[in-house]
Amino acid sequence: MNYNLSKYIRIILLAVFCCFVLIVSAQEEISIPDSLISKPDSVIIKTEQIIVAEDNLQIIEMLDSLVHIKYFGDYNFTTDTSILNVYNYSKDSIPVFPDSVLKARIELLNGETPFELIFNKNVKNYINLYAVKKRALTSKMLGLAEVYFPLFEEQLDKYNIPLELKYLAIVESALNPRAGSRVGAKGLWQFMYGTGKVYGLKVTSLIDDRYDPLKATVAACEHLRDLYDIYGNWSLALAAYNSGAGNVNKALRRSGNVKSYWAIWPFLPRETRGYVPAFIAVNYVMSYSTEHNLYPIDPGILFNEIDTIKVKDVLSFGQISEMLGVPYEDVKFLNPQYKKQIIPPSNGKEYFLRLPKKYIGDFIENETALYNYKTKKGIQKDKLLAQIEKAKNRNFHIVRSGENLGVIAKRYRCYINQIKRWNNLRGNTIYPGQKLIVYGSAYSSQKQKSHKTPVKRSTQGSAHIVKNGENLALIAKKYNCTTTDLKEWNNLKSSKIFPKQKLVVYKPVSSTTKSGKFMYHTIRKGDTLWDIAKEYDGVTVEQIKRLNKIRNYRRLKPGQKIKIAVIS
Repeated sequence: MNYNLSKYIRIILLAVFCCFVLIVSAQEEISIPDSLISKPDSVIIKTEQIIVAEDNLQIIEMLDSLVHIKYFGDYNFTTDTSILNVYNYSKDSIPVFPDSVLKARIELLNGETPFELIFNKNVKNYINLYAVKKRALTSKMLGLAEVYFPLFEEQLDKYNIPLELKYLAIVESALNPRAGSRVGAKGLWQFMYGTGKVYGLKVTSLIDDRYDPLKATVAACEHLRDLYDIYGNWSLALAAYNSGAGNVNKALRRSGNVKSYWAIWPFLPRETRGYVPAFIAVNYVMSYSTEHNLYPIDPGILFNEIDTIKVKDVLSFGQISEMLGVPYEDVKFLNPQYKKQIIPPSNGKEYFLRLPKKYIGDFIENETALYNYKTKKGIQKDKLLAQIEKAKNRNFHIVRSGENLGVIAKRYRCYINQIKRWNNLRGNTIYPGQKLIVYGSAYSSQKQKSHKTPVKRSTQGSAHIVKNGENLALIAKKYNCTTTDLKEWNNLKSSKIFPKQKLVVYKPVSSTTKSGKFMYHTIRKGDTLWDIAKEYDGVTVEQIKRLNKIRNYRRLKPGQKIKIAVIS
C-alpha cells in the first residue's frame, strides 16, 4: 500500500467517544540498546505493565472490536517497514520517551491546531494505551484510515470544519464500521438513536443509517458545526459531542462562564473529563507513529478502489457474492447499514451499494439477472420479500419497572412462549431497561395460524382479472393469502385496484391431486423425499416416487427437478 507517512505527522487526531475516564499508568524495566545510544530522546520497553481503570472499558472495547473484523483475516499483512522504519528500530521494539520530549512534541502540535493541546498525567496515560498496550490495534487503525479518511476529509472541507476532526472517528469507534457501545451508540461516529434522528439518520428493522459511512459522516459534520456555533470553541464542542450541551452549559456556569475546556474541566462529568485528554493523546500517537515504531497494516482495499452504485430492486448480499464472486465479508464490511444483509425494494427511495471497483462493471452488465438469481441457500426474490415483511412487523419493547412476561404478552396479544422464543430466553426473568423483540398482533396471529396450517403455494404465478366490486380483501380471501401478499406480488403502493386490472397471484397447493397437473420442486443439498413431502399439503413420499418413477431415493442430486402433484 502506498502510505503517505507525512500525512500522519502533520494531522491531529480528534476526540474519543467514551462514557468513562481512562487512567493508564506504565511501570516498565527500561534498557537502552546500542543501536539507540545516539538517540538520547528515546528508550525501548522490554517489559511493561499497564493498569487501566474499569471506568474506561468503553475505549478498550472499541479497540478490541477490531480484533474480530473478518476483513483483516483475509488481508493480514504489514506494509514494507524497510521504507517506513526510518529510525531502524528492531521489529519488536517499543520506544518510550521522557516527559520532556512528549511535552515538546505536543506543544508543536498545539501551534498547528485550533484545539487546546497540553501535556499532563492523563494525556500520558492515554499515550501509553495507544502506543504501548494496544499498539497492534493502532496499526490496524492506521491502515483503516486509508479506507475512510478521504471520505471524511471531503465532507469536513465541505462544511468548513478543521480536517483534524477526521480523527474523531478513530477514537469514537476505532474505525470499526459496525462498532456499538453498551449505551446504544452506533457506527463510525457513535450516534445515539435520538441524536441521529435529529440529523436525518433513519433506523428501521432493515436499515440503520448510523452505520452508513457517508450519511453518518455528513450528520457528524452538521452536529459538530452546530456545537461550534454555540460555543465558538472546538474543545468545548468536543466536550458537548461527548456529554451533551446541557452538561457543558452547567460546567460553564459553575466556572464563571470561562470558555475554556480546562477551565470547566473540574465541573464536567467524570467520563468527559477524560475525553479531550484522550483526544490529545491519540492526536500525538497518530502524528508521531513512526517515532513509536508503529506502522499501518494494509486493510486490503483503499478508498480509491471502492465505488458506489444505485440498486433498483430487492437484493441480498448472498446474491451479490455468489453471482459476481465478491467475498461475502467484503460486501458486509463495505455496507454495514443493511442490518439483515438485504437491500430492500426501492418503493420511491434510493438505496446504494458499495463494492470494490473491479466488480462494478459485472454488476451493471448482469444487473437484471442478478435481481432474479437464486442462491445456493434458495434465497430468491419472493423469499427476500417475505423476510422483509417479517422484519417490518418486528418491534422492540423496553421493559419497565414492575412488568413481567405475562403483562407484555397481553399487551402485544401473543403468548409468553413466543416472547421467550423470539428472544432466546430460557426462563421468565426479565429486568427493567431490557430490550425485547416482539411482534405485533397482526403478525402474531398470522404466524400462529400459519404454524397450525401452513399454506404452500405454487412457485408459478397465475393471473387474476379484477371483477367489478372486488377489492384486495376479497381477492386475498379467495387465494387464502393476505392483502400484504397481493401488494408485494404486484408492487402495489396502495390498496386501490380497478376492474379488468391484471394481478399476479400464487395459488395454494391443493391437498388432492388431479392427473396431468403438477409443479416442479428443485432438490436442495440435504433434501430427502420425506422433507419434500412435508413442504406440500397432502403430498406423500409414495406420490412423489410414483409421479417421478423414483426407485432409489438415495440418488437424489442437488439441482435435480422433480414433479409435485397439484390441482388447478
